Amino acid sequence: MAQMESKLLEIEIEPGTASKVSPLLRRVTAPNPSVMTGPGTNSYIVGNKELAVIDPGPSISSHVSALLDACEGAKLRWIIVTHTHPDHSPAAMLLAEATGAELIGATIEDDGHQDTSFKADRELNDGDVFSNDEFSLRAVHTPGHVGNHYCFFLEEEKTLFTGDHIMQGTTVVVIPPSGDMAEYLHSLEKLKELHAEYLAPAHGHVMLDAESVIQGLIDHRMARESKVLAAFERIASGTLDQLLPIVYDDVDPKVLPVAKIALWSHLLKLEIDGRAEKRAAESIDHEVWTLLR
Repeated sequence: MAQMESKLLEIEIEPGTASKVSPLLRRVTAPNPSVMTGPGTNSYIVGNKELAVIDPGPSISSHVSALLDACEGAKLRWIIVTHTHPDHSPAAMLLAEATGAELIGATIEDDGHQDTSFKADRELNDGDVFSNDEFSLRAVHTPGHVGNHYCFFLEEEKTLFTGDHIMQGTTVVVIPPSGDMAEYLHSLEKLKELHAEYLAPAHGHVMLDAESVIQGLIDHRMARESKVLAAFERIASGTLDQLLPIVYDDVDPKVLPVAKIALWSHLLKLEIDGRAEKRAAESIDHEVWTLLR
């Protein structure tokens, strides 16, 4: 998907190594690099004496061992997941079994993309706060990428842990039906109200110009929506496959399968907005979309 530019805190990403990001924050990256995960899933350790781990990551033994080593000498109190996709939450159970820490997250019905092994000790709610003598971590419900997605705001350092809601270097895939483009944009507007200074994503480097990055993502999505609307000037109606090369004529052909999902999410948003409609079909590939004038 589109490459997004930002100022970075370029501390080397080396899987298995606990890298100090700030006085209250360390990062351990899992060895699961891919097109979708970038250099791997970042697990963040917040605190020095009593700890929270955000996004324990995939169930890879070396990664779990690296997290346990990094937590040694302190009490791991909370294991928190931003959402239950398989590259974010499966290691939670293993960490909990080894430490007795409380598992925190929001679970939803499996849409074929969920880590069904995750069982929360406590279900997250918007505004929940996890605090001790060192830090205060606030949960912010940010549906869009998926319905059970949460970001977390570290008050003391103005750092926002963004999970997959905001990733460094690329845009996020919004996969319906649990993913929702309208909710994604609303969640971005909600994050602007925090006035964060740093964005700590689950994939990539920490970003420094937080408010600029958030606004840039909103602008990018709205520009893409404008291209969807413009496509209907060329064809009065069409399927996803007919609209795709018009709306995404500026991306590498290799990412068109992912772009097709993004196009679907944009069309569904336009349908919710009352600006487009589809003719029902046996599959999304056969739906014919028309712009409402």
